[in-house]
Amino acid sequence: MAEFTGFPVAALDFYDDLEVDNTKTFWSEHKEIYEESVRKPMNALVALLESEFGPAKVFRPHRDVRFAKDKTPYKTNQGAFIPRGPSLGWYVEVAAPGVRVGAGFYEASAERLAAFRDAIADERRGTELQKILAKLTKAGWTVGGDRLKTSPRGYDADHPRIDLLRHKSMTLSKSYGFEPVIHTAELADQIREDWRTTTPFVEWVASNAL
Repeated sequence: MAEFTGFPVAALDFYDDLEVDNTKTFWSEHKEIYEESVRKPMNALVALLESEFGPAKVFRPHRDVRFAKDKTPYKTNQGAFIPRGPSLGWYVEVAAPGVRVGAGFYEASAERLAAFRDAIADERRGTELQKILAKLTKAGWTVGGDRLKTSPRGYDADHPRIDLLRHKSMTLSKSYGFEPVIHTAELADQIREDWRTTTPFVEWVASNAL
């Protein structure tokens, strides 16, 4: 396995150009840049983090366009996901805007979503989640995910945690953008600390919605 030394500038430039020319011709002509500047560093990064968080799924670069209106063939980022449970875990990606990290769950079955909302509605567990999220947002994380525009069935609009109850998925994200650290080996240590910081949230979801 290659040593992780950060993502080179060529990785960001590659995706910057791919957003302009998302074609098989461009990909074929620049595949070596993708392999050396994107794929290889990503594999090296997740290998460093595997002993603590588990093996990662490094996503393939090709889009599934069979049922999509957008027929561009390639993804404009390289992501990797480390699962903690069904659709739940930690995430990292490199793209034209730089490096971004995240954690949370991106989808849930009706049964899991019901359990998630029951836990939020529960005073003890719901308050615990509020405290976890407050600490993380204060530290610079952004709460995201799909949300209902109205109150979920069975919950009053004036519920003290109605904003959380509206979530159908819930994620935390943080961007490093073009910060110099993304081009260095130190990035692995930064991401390790990031994922450790979000672990209380991931474990809360795992305990209450799996």
